[in-house]
Amino acid sequence: MKHTLIALLFGSSLLAIEVASPADQIASAVLAAPKDRREAATALGYNDKGEVITLRKGTGDLVCLADDPAAKGFSVSCYHKDLEPFMARGREMNAKFKGKERHEARWKEVDEGKVKMPREPRMLYVLTGTGFDAAKAAVTEPYLRWVVYTPYATPESTGLTTTPGSEPWLMYPGTAGAHIMISPAKAPK
Repeated sequence: MKHTLIALLFGSSLLAIEVASPADQIASAVLAAPKDRREAATALGYNDKGEVITLRKGTGDLVCLADDPAAKGFSVSCYHKDLEPFMARGREMNAKFKGKERHEARWKEVDEGKVKMPREPRMLYVLTGTGFDAAKAAVTEPYLRWVVYTPYATPESTGLTTTPGSEPWLMYPGTAGAHIMISPAKAPK
């Protein structure tokens, strides 16, 4: 079940956005997590105003975020709860900053102690696809990748390359947002 959200104003026209039901948002969001961690995960999603809300308070250490109904494509993620202050600040900054500027502003806040960020590695799972089939509780054309946040890691401290590829590599080395990307090759269509 979907709810219609009319929230974005472009010029003089309104854009209607379909917001999935809370049950469908939870069902799709937790698919990014390992199977044995899904039931205990906290699930964040969207209300009819497009605001991020807690749909289910979990008992585990993962937070899962439902697909943003205002964004193109399908993307859900789950991450360790210690990353929530960093992730929440990123969502807040989306209205003001984009891309590299947003990353750098958030890293600066971590450096200044304004945003909590764990110093030890923490996991993020990202599941993308072309959509979510609620009847089958499945993502269509799913692709799962893994990210290990390792703040301030460098190629020298990890032995990893900074060259993107299908093998693990280090993104944003030396920053508060440094992380290891693990992006397996996509299955042929």
